[in-house]
Amino acid sequence: MELPTKKTQPRVNLANLSILIHGMPKVGKTTWCAGADNALFLATEPGLNSIEVYQMPISAWEEMMEACALIADGKHSFQTIVIDTVDNAYKMCSKYICDKHKIDHESDLGYGRGYAFINNEFQRAINKLASLPYGLYMISHSQEKEIETRTGKYTRIIPTLPEKIGKIIVGMVDMILYCTIEVFKDTDGQQKNKRVMKTKPNLYYEAGDRTGRLPEEIDLDYKAFLKEFKGSAVSGKDESKQEKQQQTSD
Repeated sequence: MELPTKKTQPRVNLANLSILIHGMPKVGKTTWCAGADNALFLATEPGLNSIEVYQMPISAWEEMMEACALIADGKHSFQTIVIDTVDNAYKMCSKYICDKHKIDHESDLGYGRGYAFINNEFQRAINKLASLPYGLYMISHSQEKEIETRTGKYTRIIPTLPEKIGKIIVGMVDMILYCTIEVFKDTDGQQKNKRVMKTKPNLYYEAGDRTGRLPEEIDLDYKAFLKEFKGSAVSGKDESKQEKQQQTSD
């Protein structure tokens, strides 16, 4: 083992990134993911009937593991793996562990062991998918959570995943994208709705972008997202090139 001599370079390819997308039902999360390059949907719930995509229906955790093994084998042309939804995948994992230990509920094992077994099994599978050379998009629904502070209370919108595994996924992904509908008035004063995607941390909703490539808000359209992501990458390269040229001239 040797100490590193070079810094790791930022990932600029979406095929290397993991993304958590959450928002209200029917806002357009699945349609957005369908725009990704060569996407394969691991469909843990109905909802893809009106969208033309490659999909593997998943009804049990054993099927999820079988799908993961086929994906890891690499004998395919898919570039993006979409778990729709990650909430249902976690429920399947929970049932699998309960059936394995012949219990009705996670708490039946006592001292938090059941929850630990489920979280470890789920995290192992997600980490394996995230480590593969494909983009990993995980779709979740949203819920409102009341936050109490010393100065008062406020409502925050977060993914519907259980708290412990939710923190693990939020901590591992490169982007958290919150999908919502904004109401505005056009030039004629008429009220209009616009579907948007929030990308930056906010007190009132869960979002974030470790790549730093995205603006705070984007239209909920995959082409718009791709334009912003790739446009920022090109801009960053140009700025870096200009800096090197400036240093050389100096």
